[in-house]
Amino acid sequence: MKTNNFPGRKSIALLLDPDKAKGDSLQNILRTANESKTDYIFAGGSLTFTSIDNLINEIRKLCSIPVVLFPGNLLQLTLKADVILLLSLISGRNPELLIGNHVIAAPYLKNVKERLVSVGYILISCGKKTSVEYISQTEAIPCDKPEIAVATALAGEMLGMQMIYLEAGSGATNPVPLNLIKTVRQNISIPLAVGGGIINKDEIEGIFNAGADLIILGNGCEKNPGLLTDACNIRNKFI
Repeated sequence: MKTNNFPGRKSIALLLDPDKAKGDSLQNILRTANESKTDYIFAGGSLTFTSIDNLINEIRKLCSIPVVLFPGNLLQLTLKADVILLLSLISGRNPELLIGNHVIAAPYLKNVKERLVSVGYILISCGKKTSVEYISQTEAIPCDKPEIAVATALAGEMLGMQMIYLEAGSGATNPVPLNLIKTVRQNISIPLAVGGGIINKDEIEGIFNAGADLIILGNGCEKNPGLLTDACNIRNKFI
């Protein structure tokens, strides 16, 4: 899989947390992912109590969908994924998440540069404080301040990021507002990903229409596996 084609077109990714995706539930959601032709499986989470390698090995056994590493911390680094997202939390001012962790990870990743995708990771406040905000010790950009999100996304692109990810955060009360997505899309030329707080097909269609290239689904699919099928059917309208 070539990272310069990632995501390449309107796409759906299923985010699996190594601490939650196990046993029958993992088998069932991956069966749904296969049947609906989900584009990517993202592996990662805010905390790590379970090996990310074990999760990727299980995914490989159960499906052939490309695996994308979405590392929540340095403990989740692995070379087993098809694509490795080099996330820089550009909405916050935590130096470790802007560059510090990347310096530590660089020697480990130097021989797999062709699999790396640099991502400007932007947290948007969409309700209650999320685990990502707590763990990262950063404040999210208020959802009613699209001008700050646009300036941050532009800065990420100017710094050479290959993708911008607007994230409402795991367990967010609401998804990223459509007007904010649309405004960011109008101001950047690199792929735009959106995730967090997405729980129904109307939200998915709205987010695609607003300009997202990639939608990441996580908690919504844990509660309603049919959401993944709905998402892929909506994606098909844009292909």
